[in-house]
Amino acid sequence: MTRRILIAGNWKMNLTLSASLELAEGLKQKAAGFPAVDIAVCPPSVYVQPVAAALQGSAIKVGAQNVYFEKNGAFTGEISAEMLTDIGATYVIVGHSERRNILGESSELVNVKTHAALSAGLIPIVCVGELLKEREAGTTEQVVRRQFDGSFSGVSAGDMKKCVIAYEPVWAIGTGKVASPEQAEEVHAAIRKMVEAKYGKDVAEAVRIQYGGSVNDKNAREILAKPNVDGALVGGASLKVDPFIGIINGAV
Repeated sequence: MTRRILIAGNWKMNLTLSASLELAEGLKQKAAGFPAVDIAVCPPSVYVQPVAAALQGSAIKVGAQNVYFEKNGAFTGEISAEMLTDIGATYVIVGHSERRNILGESSELVNVKTHAALSAGLIPIVCVGELLKEREAGTTEQVVRRQFDGSFSGVSAGDMKKCVIAYEPVWAIGTGKVASPEQAEEVHAAIRKMVEAKYGKDVAEAVRIQYGGSVNDKNAREILAKPNVDGALVGGASLKVDPFIGIINGAV
């Protein structure tokens, strides 16, 4: 099965509205030449709607960086999956390492958010990955397996096919360090085996697994060439047009 590459930009807590719209417009002009690659950008929640409007008519989809698991209610400051679809979101990042490790989100919380996203028709990009101390202790696969099992508990095979998994070695996010293509492939292959063990080969071959961690236009081609790497979740390099387009070009 041929899986379509997905390059998604996570803008994190960066840019003003005017800068976001300028970036969106620049990407819209240059991204039309990549029909074989799925492209998404995930701006801060307050900019999802204007960025989605700016990208209307292009192949670039818009995602959010977080979601709450309830549909509505007295949850001050939270945003539901239905609200995100209502303002034009297609994807949502769930369980990013910064939310897991800075804000203390558990895999159980990631799980209910994943279910909420799927119920609303959003495509969840569910993140897993180990800390440096866990990598050095040789427990990468155990950590990722625990996060995978917790995050996807109760997700049906049909819904699993709709999900995207992002492998993010925490030690490589925003540090300039990058997992080697061989390291990335090793963990991606292990994750695909986890999917196969739980859901079967057909689902495992359908699920896209992205790499995230200091991806840039210089290292993307080599990483994305690996057979189990189906795209990239890009941080800092997604904040400027040319580096982000360079990563997309690397996927081609």
